[in-house]
Amino acid sequence: MRIALLSYRSKTHCGGQGVYVRHLSQGLVELGHDVEVFSGQPYPEILDPRVRLTEVPSLDLYREPDPFRIPRPSEIKTRIDLEELLTTWTAGFPEPKTFSMRAARLLAARRGDFDVVHDNQCLGTGLLTIQNSGMPVVATVHHPITRDRVLEVAAAAWWRKPLVKRWYAFAEMQKDVARRIPELVTVSSTSAADIAEDFGVDPGQLNVVPLGVNTQLFQPAEHRVRNRIIAIASADVPLKGVSHLLHAVARLRVERDLELQLVAKLEPNGPTEKLIAELGISDIVHISSGLSDSELAELLASAEVACIPSLYEGFSLPAVEAMASGTPIVASRAGALPEVVGTDGQCARLVTPADVAELTAVLGELLDSPRELRRLGDNGRRRALEVFSWESVAAQTVAIYERACERVATC
Repeated sequence: MRIALLSYRSKTHCGGQGVYVRHLSQGLVELGHDVEVFSGQPYPEILDPRVRLTEVPSLDLYREPDPFRIPRPSEIKTRIDLEELLTTWTAGFPEPKTFSMRAARLLAARRGDFDVVHDNQCLGTGLLTIQNSGMPVVATVHHPITRDRVLEVAAAAWWRKPLVKRWYAFAEMQKDVARRIPELVTVSSTSAADIAEDFGVDPGQLNVVPLGVNTQLFQPAEHRVRNRIIAIASADVPLKGVSHLLHAVARLRVERDLELQLVAKLEPNGPTEKLIAELGISDIVHISSGLSDSELAELLASAEVACIPSLYEGFSLPAVEAMASGTPIVASRAGALPEVVGTDGQCARLVTPADVAELTAVLGELLDSPRELRRLGDNGRRRALEVFSWESVAAQTVAIYERACERVATC
């Protein structure tokens, strides 16, 4: 099968999107399929050599080190460029829509080159153009962005609330597009229920395919650093619950020596950095970002506990990677986290979201119980091996492609 895999952002460290594109495309070519990734910026840094990459350049208005830059007049060449610029200047986020429009233009000239088009998360109006041209379209929705919007609006200062709402205006477009694509993929039954509720899609459109993990790369280490906690946050936003973990760490350090390895790209002088300083824990919080897969695997395997304090997760790759690493998990009872780590307490301890006292108590109990840490870690490794693999993800996804193709053939 000839597959066009679309992703408006594909760099591995842009959260789960980049990881998904990289490993799904590899799994598909392992099954003998032909895959071409169409990506906006930032482009994927690593793809399987058998996977072709077509770059879909934009104005790249959020690039480092000059986000929200002012482009030169000569860069504005098309109506799409102008829409991207004006949306950014009016506090909106244009990338999902403008990437999909550019991808639709590219694919219009290559209709005969692909059997199916698979969108990763953008849900832009350009997908409807592609679908209307007669090409089968499948779209992955990791979780409804409406959940992020609710939490960020609630956490914002009163004067920022209108700006946050404007930023998330693209969610209304995603709702409309999702309702009109017959085959949707999501990563958990929790996400499926939330997408059906928030986006108003027919539950029959949704196919649940959990994400996978490389269990050869992510595996237990021989030795762990005593009292080391690790947390991974793909974005410095309230949704990830990092502030609650920092408060818990500040309480725990009173009675024990410990350290927190926080893998996150923090906003310079932003709320998380300020909170670390205010709590007086700068000496025990070590921040890193942009790690390679091997560096992340090594860090995860070195910790005694992995903490996922999110207020919502549509899946959680860090949870699966921690389980594969044999690292015990303390996670919020929120979103899909119970579904991913299991509710039976065999490989994770679940806590009430945003409850700092409970989080502090559970972390302290585990750090004081080597036997329980060992039990949770062993069970987590076993669950990762039995339940999550990229080979299975690719095979299940191909079955959805085939249904999409059959649907178009009978229309």
